[in-house]
Amino acid sequence: MSTNIELDIDFIRKQFPSFSDDKVNKNIFLENAGGSYVPKTVIDTLNNFMLKTKVQPYADFESSKIAGQKMDEGIKLFSEMINANFEEVIIASSTTMNFYVLSNALSENIKANDEIIVTNQDHEANIGAWRRLEKKGAKIIEWKINNETAELEINDLKKILTPKTKIVAVTHTSNIVGTNNDIKQIAKIVHENGSLIVADGVSHAPHGLPDVKDLDVDFYAFSLYKTFGPHLSLLYGKYNLLKNLPNQNHEFVSDELPNTTLNPGGSNHEETACLIGISEYFDNIYNHHFNKIENNHRSRIKYVNKLISSYEEKIANILLDYLSGKNNVRIIGQRKSANKNRAPTISFILKNKSSKEICDHLVKNNIGIRNGNFYAWRILKALNIDLEDGVVRASMVHYNTESEIYRLIDELDKII
Repeated sequence: MSTNIELDIDFIRKQFPSFSDDKVNKNIFLENAGGSYVPKTVIDTLNNFMLKTKVQPYADFESSKIAGQKMDEGIKLFSEMINANFEEVIIASSTTMNFYVLSNALSENIKANDEIIVTNQDHEANIGAWRRLEKKGAKIIEWKINNETAELEINDLKKILTPKTKIVAVTHTSNIVGTNNDIKQIAKIVHENGSLIVADGVSHAPHGLPDVKDLDVDFYAFSLYKTFGPHLSLLYGKYNLLKNLPNQNHEFVSDELPNTTLNPGGSNHEETACLIGISEYFDNIYNHHFNKIENNHRSRIKYVNKLISSYEEKIANILLDYLSGKNNVRIIGQRKSANKNRAPTISFILKNKSSKEICDHLVKNNIGIRNGNFYAWRILKALNIDLEDGVVRASMVHYNTESEIYRLIDELDKII
């Protein structure tokens, strides 16, 4: 790949109909970690499904056959994008739901005094589901952040791993700190101990779809509504593990694939089909920027990931450099974005003003941003930050522009 190719931000913006709407366009949207806008390809896929195939799928009549085919195609395409197999991907309503179903399934193999490691850096979705297994006799061990850096340290994990450790639940990227944890290295250490790793990729996937085989994770989940799609979640699991988990669905479907047995209630039909639209969006980015014909879906994603990462690093550093120059600002996490060390999710607090006061000013000036604990309250508690007021969080993705970040800075200058 040529190193001088840069993301064409004008092309990217044109893929999102919302940004051509005057009411939307007068605002700057910097709450992408809570959910992203969707491109036209996703909207078109949804509209077509609702118009032509809004029926119960997988029956023998034509519209039902097509509905099932579209759902399967969406799952197949997204499986290829993350280097997984079709039968290893489960599409459900939310990451919280996916983790609770998974923990309930795994709990049948948990005995008294078996140990489960959770962090205090994660979103609660990947903590609460595992902490509940204490009721079944599991012992919960907490992998704590370094309170000075707000980061997880590998050596601390090594100290708490024991022969009794069955599961390690950890985030790929913190939705507060923004740090990209070295999941591949963590997985290697966990597996050498004979344990399973469950990774939360919700705050990572929007900035680079993972290669789950390369990471060698046992389970990995992220939210599709934060990766430019509808309100769904994807759970990946190694098939040899998934197929042996007990059925969590109706009794009579016990012989089905894991995407049924571990998905009570099933997938939303029309939204599952929308995965086709997400795939088309990433293909459009690839085709616009690169002349090279690349038939392997995952290979195209790798090219696009590099393109996006380089651009997001640039816009993140505009804000990080500004905040680093303010003595009354405390940045949570690393103060520079380089070499994929962090996502463009930037949290900070002020010494002399509340986070809500900052956000109120920004919102009044048409900047979509928010404050709070973002369901990662344990890390704020460790950092001695007020849980209700929380942090100010500016979360960017690749459709945000440099001018938007400078406009944010202009408004911050008026109140910091």
